This record gives sequence, structure tokens and C-alpha cells, in this order.
Amino acid sequence: MSHGERGFTLIELVIAVAIVGVLAWLAAPLLEVSAQRQKEAELRLALRQIRGAIDAYHQAVLDKKIEAPADASGYPPDLEALVAGVPDITRPERRPIHFLRRLPRDPMYPDGSVPAAETWGKRSYASPPDEPQEGADVFDVHSLSERVGLNGVPYREW
Repeated sequence: MSHGERGFTLIELVIAVAIVGVLAWLAAPLLEVSAQRQKEAELRLALRQIRGAIDAYHQAVLDKKIEAPADASGYPPDLEALVAGVPDITRPERRPIHFLRRLPRDPMYPDGSVPAAETWGKRSYASPPDEPQEGADVFDVHSLSERVGLNGVPYREW
């Protein structure tokens, strides 16, 4: 190198690359936590939407807008009924009442090819809260994930 030329020495370049590598190594866990936080926000929103639709269905049964057998709980028979709609018996044309535009998927479910309704655990009205079981209706939904959230609570208990 001539006296007037300036540049980086090999050692300076190695140190700069090492510093960038260490910073990237430190940032990787933050990116993972950020991605998990985003999925948790999606899970909260999906649970809120589905539970709100289940409650709206039940209220429509109580308001006698939807036909339900006398011995039924008044909750939807399945999650698809919230999207497909149920005939409104108070209107002469019996137009369906839709409670959801589409059924959200459980963002924690690993297989994207499974239909959205199958990504959720379902609890029937007759099922005990500590051991949710499917039954003749859908009283509540929960995640099927075995993982634990950032708040320390398993996703299936949200």
C-alpha cells in the first residue's frame, strides 16, 4: 500500500465481522420472542371472536330467533354453524343469521392444511371445565397446543 492510500486492514475487517455476528446472535432470541408474541396476539383475537360468536348464537336461541329443541343447551352444534348460518325463525323469509364471516384458525396449530374447525379443542356444555370434552354442542373452544405462553399459562387454558 502506498503512503497516501487508506483502507481497512484484515484484522479490522475480521473484528467488524465478529461484532456484527455477535449482534446478530444476540438479536435472534428477540426475533423469536417477537414472533411468539405476534402468534399469541392472533390466538387471543381468534378466541375472542369465536367465543363472542358462540355467545351471540346462544343469545339468539334465548331470544327465540333460532329453533332449538327443548332439551338442547342452546349452543351451536359445531363451529361450522357459526359461519354457515342458522335460519332466523322470526322472519317470514327465514334468512340465515351468520355469526362469523369465516372461522379463524388456531395460530398455534402446526399443520396449515387442516380445516380451521379441526384446529380447535371444543368443550360441550355438559363437559366439566377442568377436563373439556367434545359433545353434542360447542360451549367453548381452546387451543390444542401443549406449549406454554410467554405469560406462563398453557395455551390450552387461555
